[in-house]
Amino acid sequence: MMKKHEIYKKDKWNMMTVEVQGRYIVLREITDDWGEEAHTFLSRPAMMQWANNRFPKEAYQGNEEEWQRIMDAFKQV
Repeated sequence: MMKKHEIYKKDKWNMMTVEVQGRYIVLREITDDWGEEAHTFLSRPAMMQWANNRFPKEAYQGNEEEWQRIMDAFKQV
């Protein structure tokens, strides 16, 4: 069975879908700029490391709730 999670972002980036496919985690990022970009991770820690690099907390100064919402969504995968 494949679990699919959707993570919505409020800024100019649209959304991400995360699918757990057996031992792989496939993340698809759909953006206005590049269309769809896919990333495959072998573990949740690898995905969380990518998420922390992709959404640095410093970039959300004054909007920590948004950052926390995105990180919490990743942690639920």
